[in-house]
Amino acid sequence: MGLTERDVRDTEEMLARSFEGNRPRLLRVAYTMTGSLVEAEDCVQEAWLRLRGLDDPASVRDLAAWLTTTVSRLALDTLSSARARREHYVGMWLPEPLVVAGSDDPADRVTLDESVSMALLVVLERLSPAERTAFVLHDVFGVPFPEIAEVVGRTPAAVRPLASRARRQVEDGRPRTPVTEAEQRELIAAFAAACQNGDLPGLIALLDPDVVLRGDGGGKVVTLRHAVREAGLVAGMLLARAQAAGPFDILPAEVNGVPGLVVRDGDGGLSVMAFTVDAGLITAIDLIRNPDKLAKVPELG
Repeated sequence: MGLTERDVRDTEEMLARSFEGNRPRLLRVAYTMTGSLVEAEDCVQEAWLRLRGLDDPASVRDLAAWLTTTVSRLALDTLSSARARREHYVGMWLPEPLVVAGSDDPADRVTLDESVSMALLVVLERLSPAERTAFVLHDVFGVPFPEIAEVVGRTPAAVRPLASRARRQVEDGRPRTPVTEAEQRELIAAFAAACQNGDLPGLIALLDPDVVLRGDGGGKVVTLRHAVREAGLVAGMLLARAQAAGPFDILPAEVNGVPGLVVRDGDGGLSVMAFTVDAGLITAIDLIRNPDKLAKVPELG
């Protein structure tokens, strides 16, 4: 006897519920691999379409593993093609920031923790697509090497050194003396006050001597073409920009899981600032101004 219309409907509803239960993790996988929430959402949606396109979706024994593998393959393909496009990107390319207002429903967003911090995503940009995939899947999401090998098209033995090389680079880029969230929040509040008050000595005191400032305008708004280093130079550039912008609102926000800032200029221009903090000082500032990457920034304040 064949399946009734109700049987088919019940199976589809069960499949949809299972997929939605896996969606937050799948978004994290795809976002951490690509650095783009838009591309991550596309990968997850395509995985759903492929699941529904199977002759018998209910025959998938381990749905979570199947979805993770499928999304990972799609994200790897996306990352590989994106690398080619970024060769023609105007200025520096930075990941799309995830900005969260306190009222946001956690069920509607990517789960935010260290695995999606801007500091980590910037380091991951230095890796090859295969290295990034191996590290993200194994070290962040605990996927076994044999399954990762299927994603990257290599043997499990070849995947291990990929993850190992990536791990060394990630460790080199991580803060040696991390601070608590409360300490970072206090530091960023002092940074915002110094910028608003034009306090150059006060701002320099918050920065590591070798702090780096990166900016991403995508060729659509003015920002840095190259990274700038050294506390005095970075502080001077930030205050000069603040003065040139005229009246502006600078609001605290959660940016990729840690305290950051959202800045709105008097003319409506939007910027998101992400910070890396080590030993109580700001070691990196990532300034994202490309409007294409800020479409999902919520209203704050």
